[in-house]
Amino acid sequence: MVDLSTTYLGLKLRSPLVVGAAAPLTEDIDNIKRIEDAGAGAVVLHSLFEEQLLEERYLLYHHLTHNTESYPEAISYFPEQEIFHVGSQAYLDHIRRAKDMVDIPIIASLNSSTVGSWGNYARQVEQAGADGLELNIYYVPTDLSMTGEEVEQTYIDIVRSVTGTINLPVAVKLSPFFSNMANMAKRLSDAGANGLVLFNRFYQPDIDLETLELEPNLLLSTSREMRLPMRWIAILYGTIPVDFAATSGIRTAHDVLKMMMVGANVTMLVSVLLSHGIQHIQKIEKDIVEWLEVKEYDSIAQLQGSLSQINCPNPGVFERVQYLQAIQTYQTIMSNQAGSRAQVS
Repeated sequence: MVDLSTTYLGLKLRSPLVVGAAAPLTEDIDNIKRIEDAGAGAVVLHSLFEEQLLEERYLLYHHLTHNTESYPEAISYFPEQEIFHVGSQAYLDHIRRAKDMVDIPIIASLNSSTVGSWGNYARQVEQAGADGLELNIYYVPTDLSMTGEEVEQTYIDIVRSVTGTINLPVAVKLSPFFSNMANMAKRLSDAGANGLVLFNRFYQPDIDLETLELEPNLLLSTSREMRLPMRWIAILYGTIPVDFAATSGIRTAHDVLKMMMVGANVTMLVSVLLSHGIQHIQKIEKDIVEWLEVKEYDSIAQLQGSLSQINCPNPGVFERVQYLQAIQTYQTIMSNQAGSRAQVS
């Protein structure tokens, strides 16, 4: 029998198939049991947002100071209460119930954009029994006066404010939009991150031409989107002491195998399960096992990092030279096609 086990954040997992943070999948406690039964290695719970904690604090302040002259006008900035499905206390209860129900690791998820929001709450997450913490830094800087260095330091400060207060392993989910992604990965590792989740997808609004208004636009990922995290995991594997979780575009067994080959410890499944249901985990696992058996692998661990930059026979495939070769190859194909059309005419 092929061994699919892997390790992530110091946790032993039965397989690299991890259900990523998504409210439709993990907000229902019964779904978490279904996820375990389908064979997932771990579950990342849906995120608790920084805005939820801030809103609760403002509401408490409002009630404590009602009818005084210190009414906080900023409370109107926050979304209506019903936007958030669970409060901070309910989230802790959700962690406890999940831990009581299943044996696979439960990883909490906190979504942040500023420093100082999570220290005390992260300790409560640890006390609730979470096996790990995913810190999702979802941040789009729009301040014209803010420098790239200041943006990067915000990430580092957020991570340090959490890793310095808890003993849980911490993974950082971030975007690729840095001037030097490799340096940023190293700085996050130095700040105490045990893992990196590559990469976050920024959901961008669309425009409704009938109503002339902005509207939300949520598109599920496709396998084409996995190439960016695949490239960066391949480049970073073996260079810094962190685990890697691949996310965005993981839909098939082949996607999972490719990510493991470049150095991922686990792969996050979200869009494919929203499309096909939780039981689809079983099909992906079956296809992985069949491929490994055909290729005569005893375990999936034998794959890990085999095609990363440090192990690749031609590490230049991850560098600029391959970009130049790809462009030249495309130009040659176009020239040949143009020549063929000319002969036909």
